[in-house]
Amino acid sequence: MTTTAAASRPAPGNGKQPARALHTFVAYVEDKPGVLARVASLFRRRAYNIDSLTVGRTDVPGVSRMTIVMEADATTARLVEANLYKLVNVLRVEDVTYEPTVTRDLALIKVRADASSRAQVLQIVEVFRARVVDVAPEALIVEITGTEDKLQGLVDVLRPFGIIEMVRTGSVAMTRGADAIPVDPTFVHARVPTNGNGE
Repeated sequence: MTTTAAASRPAPGNGKQPARALHTFVAYVEDKPGVLARVASLFRRRAYNIDSLTVGRTDVPGVSRMTIVMEADATTARLVEANLYKLVNVLRVEDVTYEPTVTRDLALIKVRADASSRAQVLQIVEVFRARVVDVAPEALIVEITGTEDKLQGLVDVLRPFGIIEMVRTGSVAMTRGADAIPVDPTFVHARVPTNGNGE
């Protein structure tokens, strides 16, 4: 039986959780060329849709951390976790969907703000605890971090003023508390469902 990191957690889909949900995976990977392409190719080959994917370096030299968000049922989520482990450059994968986590997105929004509307835009920015990072005669760039809902709320309110340009990151997630997801795969003890869809 193949093993993954999911065995020690309560099995999702126990009747209290929806059949399909947004799953958030944290994956440690080697910081080498082509690793991102291999991960993306895995999702493409199996027709899994990625809602968001972010990647960046960690405090461990040579190791990057990915946060992957996708909609899936419990079985598919475990298969994704198992298939990620098959990639040689993947060191550790953890599905943190049902763990207490802090999740954040970041957005930069360039919005029209001339003399007549600037005060109102600034008031909205303050309400959302965002901040202005660039000022031009006819526009502002607003930076906001927070949950996806918070970012979408600001976008919806600013839209009537005229959004000129916007860029959003995907989600990044970190489990709460003093414990951390270890990079070392030596500590992985888990299993994969052995149904007919197992790969």
